[in-house]
Amino acid sequence: MDHDEVLALFDRRMRREAAPDSPGAVVERVGDVLRQTGGGADTWAGVLWSDLTGSTADAAIAEQVAHAKRLGREFEWKLYGHDGPADLGERLLAAGFEPEPTETLMVAPVAGLPTDARLPEGVELQRVTDAAGVEQVVQVHAEVFGGGADRMRARLLTRLAEDPDTLSMVVAVAEGEPVCAARMELYPGTGFAGLWGGGTLPAWRGKGIYRALVAHRAREAAAAGYEYLQVDASDLSRPILQRLGFAALSTTTPYLLTP
Repeated sequence: MDHDEVLALFDRRMRREAAPDSPGAVVERVGDVLRQTGGGADTWAGVLWSDLTGSTADAAIAEQVAHAKRLGREFEWKLYGHDGPADLGERLLAAGFEPEPTETLMVAPVAGLPTDARLPEGVELQRVTDAAGVEQVVQVHAEVFGGGADRMRARLLTRLAEDPDTLSMVVAVAEGEPVCAARMELYPGTGFAGLWGGGTLPAWRGKGIYRALVAHRAREAAAAGYEYLQVDASDLSRPILQRLGFAALSTTTPYLLTP
């Protein structure tokens, strides 16, 4: 895989040409900034891509801050490590944005990934197709990552009801309780599918469950004809993904503006 070529493809298809990720949302370009807006209160709103310079960044940031204030809800500037200008993160901080932990943008060709979902004895995978399954996904997410359960629940239930063909969710269950959960977002026409929310309860880590959920989703992506899998990887999951064949292409940091 040519890293520079795939990163350029990711920037074009997944950022500059991004489609709305939720029913009712709109992607619009304002100058050299592309943002998602609209939709309900639980819909993600924020900047997907920008092409700024030292002389244009501050005005663009000020416009997005004004837009966020008009929305009256959380607004995220999704900053990538290769975005310009080099001090864009510092400028966002000065404008009132707060950074979340930085993650690593990792990509792998689907064809090269293992698809054998091996699980420890007593653990089984279950596809999520209803509200009860969504509740299990939210339960794991809340225990592993903390907060945001209500918003996540609302988003997933809406997607399941209105756009189920581009979302795949799975939980690993042991003794009737969810111990790991993850989802995959499909982006039609891009060649990319995204792995999101993969988390394992501390007592069940190191047993291969996370790897099994990656393999399960890789198999689904291959069956659906997708070429690449993309992950915003935490420091915990990055080594596992590297061993599976994912390559680090950049970093990504969410900068949040909260009314």
